[in-house]
Amino acid sequence: MDRTTLDAYDRHAADYAREWAEQPAPDDMYALLERYFEPGSTVDIGCGAGRDVAWLASRGFDACGYDGSASLVAEARRGHPALRFEQALLPALAGVPSGAFRNVLCETVIMHLPSQDVDAALARLVELLAPGGTLYLSWRVASDGAQRDGRGRLYAVVEPARVHAALGDACDVLFEQEKVSESSGKCVRRLVVRKRARAAG
Repeated sequence: MDRTTLDAYDRHAADYAREWAEQPAPDDMYALLERYFEPGSTVDIGCGAGRDVAWLASRGFDACGYDGSASLVAEARRGHPALRFEQALLPALAGVPSGAFRNVLCETVIMHLPSQDVDAALARLVELLAPGGTLYLSWRVASDGAQRDGRGRLYAVVEPARVHAALGDACDVLFEQEKVSESSGKCVRRLVVRKRARAAG
């Protein structure tokens, strides 16, 4: 995770938690999760203040969340005390078990990574999945090159071709779309893939 971005989330965690709670629900994303996720252990990587983990749990998923920001993890635990939240940073995600999850959610996180960490992060997200498991991945589209917002958060350019190349033959694409999010009002790229039971070759 980009250090300046992580610092922004740590310093302004309460403000971000409030902003996300006041946004419209991401019903377009939730419709995709309902369509493609299957019952079982589910993890939200970059869970923020826990909104989406709470939604998953309300739909019967055995859900937990990890975030790189200790302050956001504290906000998630405060807002959803019955659910499990832990701190872990992409790309390493130390302490998050490999092959343990039927579903992995990673919503608008990878554009906060330095370019050199993107491929390793994508490989690690796939590594978390059990064979046949599903990854929902999205990122903010940066049409004018890498930028930082007023609080210093990095919005890097993530090319779809790079994502597909990093996933390689480990996954099959189920869904791909670029559209304006109903929640944030920002243009995002969404990709849903399923991990093959055995990589091709």
